[in-house]
Amino acid sequence: MTVGDGQKNLKLHLCSYKALVDYWQCIPGTAQPTTTPSTPTTTQVVITAPGTPAPASTASGAVTRSGTEFRLNWRRFYFVGSNAYWLPMLENQADVNNALDRVKVSGMKVLRIRGFADLTSGSGSTTAFQIWSGSAPTVNTGANGLQRLDYIVSAARARNIRLVIPLVNNWGDYGGMDRCINSMATGSMHDAFYTSTAIKNAYENYVRAVITRYSTTEPTIFSWQLTNGLRCKGSLGATSACNPVMLTAWVNEMSTYIKLLDPNHMVSVSEGFFNRARNSDWQYGGGEGVFDNEAYLRLPNVDYGTFHLYVTSWSKTYAWGDQWIKDHAAVATAIGKPMVLEEYSVPRSSGLRLSVYRTWHDIVLANAIAGDMYWQFGTMLSNAGRTHDDTNRMCTDDAEYNELVVQYVTRIEAKNA
Repeated sequence: MTVGDGQKNLKLHLCSYKALVDYWQCIPGTAQPTTTPSTPTTTQVVITAPGTPAPASTASGAVTRSGTEFRLNWRRFYFVGSNAYWLPMLENQADVNNALDRVKVSGMKVLRIRGFADLTSGSGSTTAFQIWSGSAPTVNTGANGLQRLDYIVSAARARNIRLVIPLVNNWGDYGGMDRCINSMATGSMHDAFYTSTAIKNAYENYVRAVITRYSTTEPTIFSWQLTNGLRCKGSLGATSACNPVMLTAWVNEMSTYIKLLDPNHMVSVSEGFFNRARNSDWQYGGGEGVFDNEAYLRLPNVDYGTFHLYVTSWSKTYAWGDQWIKDHAAVATAIGKPMVLEEYSVPRSSGLRLSVYRTWHDIVLANAIAGDMYWQFGTMLSNAGRTHDDTNRMCTDDAEYNELVVQYVTRIEAKNA
C-alpha cells in the first residue's frame, strides 16, 4: 500500500512493502498527543530557535572519523545502534522519552530516524516537516513540524544518544523525491531529482532549513544523510540517461553543500550497493538503480560508507550475507574510511534470527565494520500498543534481545578499550 497524506491512514499500522527495497516504508500507530497541537507554522525561511528547551547535556563533542574508525574526543567509537524511523511521527513526548530511555538502557549509542515528512497538508497533528501545496514547498516549523525533530534531538542529547538523520526519501512514502518531482516537474522521471536545477534548489532549501536549526557543535548529530536510498528509480521510473556518473555527481554536489553549512558533522549516503563490471548479482553489478558505494566513499565530503542486508527479500542465502559484510569491510580498508552495517534483519518467522545474527556479529567484530545498526528497534506506545512489526522488529522484551543487543553491545565496546 502506498501511504497517503490523510491523518486517518497515517494513524493506522500500515506497511508499504516493495520487493528489492528495505523496510523504511512501514508506518507505526500514532499515540494521542498530550495537548492539541496548534495550527502549523509554515515558512520558506529557516528559524533558529528550537521548539523545545534542551535538558542539560552530558554529551561531549561530535563523532568524527579517523581511518576506518570513528572517534569521540579522540577515543575509538565502535557502536551498536538501530533504526527507529517512526520516532518523529510520535505525537506524545512521553512516548519519545520512553523509547529513548530503552535505547539508552540497552547500551546502544546511535539511532537512525527520519528527517523528512513531505506531505500535501500540514493540518491536524500528523507530522509534516515540509508541505507541498502547488509547486512551491514550505518548511513547517510549527508544533507538528520541525519542532518534533527539535524535541528528539534535545531528548537524545540528554541521554548521550547520537542520531543519523536522512533528509529525503528515495521512495514515495512520506512524500519523498517523487512528490517533489510531481510538484515541480510534472511528467518527469525519478532521476530529474538529480538534474533539475529547480528541484536541486528545493532540496538545498530544505536541507538548509533543517541543518541550520542546530549548532555546528551539536553533539547529538552523528551524521546528516543525503537520502534514505539513492536510486535511478523510485515510485517513478528512470530515463535512459541515469547512470552511476549522474548519481555520483549529485552526491558530490550535495555532500559539498552540506559541508559548507556544517563542516563539523559527518555526511553519509544510505544503502551500499556496488557497481562492478561483469557481475550478474544486481547488488554487486549496478543492476538496481546503479548505486556505486565505492565511488561515493571516495568523495572528499562523504565521511563513511553504509550498507543494508536483507537476504530474504533479496532472495539470497545467509552465507551470501556473510560475504556481503566481508566485502564492505574490505572496501572500508581499501579506501580508508569507516563502514557501517546500517540496516539488516532476519524475519522472526524464519526461526533463524538468533543463529544468523550470531554469525553476522562475529563477522562484524572480526572485520573493519565500525558500526552495527539492526532493523528495527521496537517499543510500546502509550495508546497504540507496540510499534509496527514488519516481522523484523526487535523489542527489549523479546527473548533474543538480551543476547543480540545488550550482550553484543558489551562485545563491541571491548573494541573501544
